[in-house]
Amino acid sequence: MKKQNRIEKNGRVFQKNDTAVVLIEDFTKEGEGIGHVDGYTLFVRGAVIGDEVEAVITRPKKSYAYAKALRVLRPSSDRVPASCECARRCGGCTLQEYSYPAQLAWKKRYVEDVLGKIGRFEEGEVPVRPVLGMKHPYRYRNKVQYPVAEVKNAAGRPEIQAGYYAGHTHSLIPVDDCIISDEVNRKIVRLVLAHMKKHHIPAYREEDGSGLLRHILIRKGFASGEILVCLVINGSKLPGARELAEKLTAEVEGVCSVSLNVNTVRSNKILGDKVIPLLGDPWIQDQLGGLTFRISPKSFYQVNPQQTEVLYGEALKAAALTGKEIVYDLYCGIGTISLFMAGAAKAVYGIEIVPEAIEDAKINAGLNHIENAHFFTGAAEEIVPSGEFAPGVPCPHPDVVMLDPPRKGCDAKLIDAVLKLAPERVVYVSCDPATLARDLRLFAEGDGTTAYKPEYVQPCDMFPMSNHCETVSFLSRKD
Repeated sequence: MKKQNRIEKNGRVFQKNDTAVVLIEDFTKEGEGIGHVDGYTLFVRGAVIGDEVEAVITRPKKSYAYAKALRVLRPSSDRVPASCECARRCGGCTLQEYSYPAQLAWKKRYVEDVLGKIGRFEEGEVPVRPVLGMKHPYRYRNKVQYPVAEVKNAAGRPEIQAGYYAGHTHSLIPVDDCIISDEVNRKIVRLVLAHMKKHHIPAYREEDGSGLLRHILIRKGFASGEILVCLVINGSKLPGARELAEKLTAEVEGVCSVSLNVNTVRSNKILGDKVIPLLGDPWIQDQLGGLTFRISPKSFYQVNPQQTEVLYGEALKAAALTGKEIVYDLYCGIGTISLFMAGAAKAVYGIEIVPEAIEDAKINAGLNHIENAHFFTGAAEEIVPSGEFAPGVPCPHPDVVMLDPPRKGCDAKLIDAVLKLAPERVVYVSCDPATLARDLRLFAEGDGTTAYKPEYVQPCDMFPMSNHCETVSFLSRKD
């Protein structure tokens, strides 16, 4: 199919490399500025709401075009200087040049907007509360995954670097220090890159599947101070691996777990299935809300521990537990929310399709001496209608159902299963307002017998400087 490079709209021609002056009116869900020129929509990278910019069109389409801000002609009153030199090039902090109070206000508006457009709720029908933000919205990430690649340095010579991919590409932007992650990562990355240089270890090449080191994964327990370093390799071993592990533990305070992860598959998947411990246990521990959790390279664990306590606190408020309730946690992961709720419930039953996550959940229950949390492997949409968590283990009727699905939202069969269960309350934690809005509409319409009223949505800013927003929703049974 031939690419469109020339579009005519309302008597004006738009084509690649054309420039236009545009006022930015809003953001896309990805954090790009939205503006209009003679009725033609431009999605402008590097601009914030209120900016008037000169933009260059990079990819024209029939009804819209992607563009890039060349210069700001008149800055927004909410524009602020970037705190990171990679702010525009890196695909991470899309809102860093937008003031933090303005970020929080936009995220609230965005949630309200998708509830109307996607969820088809009337304005005000589902109250959206002010976003719960951070006092200090930097250095909050406890996990980073740096891709490693050979890039040209300022002198034009090839050099192995670690960093992040530029937005919508796999072009590496070298990053020496990411201001939303811990400062210790800089030292770890420098030691790994120096080791690669010393032992002539090639970086992985996506183009042909050659090379060895693919990613540097770092996880830090913000409460415990323990640090895990996992090197993802395109092979079965790394030259001088033990030497590197000993250097990391000797020179970086807190590093107590160093391992390799084998991923020889040519795909965008970061981690493979096999973990090879080099030094220490292949996990660390951290504390969250008075509970202890074991975290391995492959564990799902919220990346912002400070806001995780805020988010889970809101989920607990919504559940309104009195100690008598049966709770289902239907996307339980490693059991974080389940264990938070167990202290206030009669019993919690967690279901997760990933077997390794269930093993972690059981270990975490044991670490915290919690006996009223029970975990089962499988697809919730299949287990719940069956009436048994496992052969011979019947499902007691739940009073509260807890949902914390991945970004794609709930499986439609799972929503059907919850409607048939008809619990008194449903608490829905979402990392994508768009799929939340879709699912809330399904709950509101019900199945002809049972339906739920979304009482409110409470956004929580888990990812400051980015376009992402997490929410907690409380749904009450309509009868």
